[in-house]
Amino acid sequence: MPDASPPRHVVLLAYPDCQALDVSGPWQVFASANDCAGRRLYDLALVARAPGPLRTNGGLAMVADLNWAGLAARGAPDTLLVAGGSGVFAECKAGHHLEGLRQMAPRVRRLGAICTGAFLLARAGLLDGRRATTHWRHAEALAQAYPTLSVEPDALYVADRGRYTSAGVTAGIDLALSLVEADHGGELASRVARELVMFLHRPGGQSQFSEALAHQRRTSGPLRELLEALHADPAGDHRLERMAARMAVTPRHLSRLFRRHLDTSPGAYLTQLRLEGARRELIDSHPAPPLERLAARWRLGGAEQLRRLFHRRYGVPPSVYHERFGARTVPLEEPTACP
Repeated sequence: MPDASPPRHVVLLAYPDCQALDVSGPWQVFASANDCAGRRLYDLALVARAPGPLRTNGGLAMVADLNWAGLAARGAPDTLLVAGGSGVFAECKAGHHLEGLRQMAPRVRRLGAICTGAFLLARAGLLDGRRATTHWRHAEALAQAYPTLSVEPDALYVADRGRYTSAGVTAGIDLALSLVEADHGGELASRVARELVMFLHRPGGQSQFSEALAHQRRTSGPLRELLEALHADPAGDHRLERMAARMAVTPRHLSRLFRRHLDTSPGAYLTQLRLEGARRELIDSHPAPPLERLAARWRLGGAEQLRRLFHRRYGVPPSVYHERFGARTVPLEEPTACP
């Protein structure tokens, strides 16, 4: 029988100079879930300091439905998500929303933030002792400002005991899709993702950025030149002795340089680059290549070792990753809109 449960009340918190996509992205996911299901699964509202128009940091105006008093009169929502954006730091300083968030937090089932919205939740003390993430550019600042948090700078989104945080902008869409999936199952989430012309939503453990981007600014001189050579050909013969000879240092000294500048070993660094190469090949291939061949191509041992390394790094097995993100042939007659 169809699920006859009443709609879930979802509220997004906006403020001047918030990021427009942090509001509109999750909003559209829930609205599209309604369309795809053919009935109201979610009632949506925008809350701000005062009802009426506000301007986002890109200049686009939005109209808030409620203020905190209006929300309290309406009743606690099921889910409350705080938008991020450049204006969040002024909001943290002014404190306009802190009391509203604190009062509402015990009454909502899910309280979350998109991107730098995590700063507002942290400022209200609502992430203390929890794991959290935010846009990679601001992750270090979040960790330093709120040392009771366990900040995961490379995660797309994190869920910890009723608190949800996501990385920048489009990751808020992934978070919202994960909430739809938790509420109504993977089939509906897949239909929503297809309607939004997306792959099935990325898992929260998916990296925000590649190894190349993560390390390209951390080094200079001969070490940077070595890293550029590794990035150019990760599957090449890069034994420790060869890498050390390239830099005219001993293998032991090379290991010290990697530990000092990159907080890892040469072997571990190279393994991550090779996993990145295997991941890209997995995405680009249809059908998925045999794991034995993929492991041999990227010098990652055998199929079982590749499977373990891949799951540890990306949070899912290679087969699941390929199913979600891999190249595929879509039949021309497949509908492009929700039934």
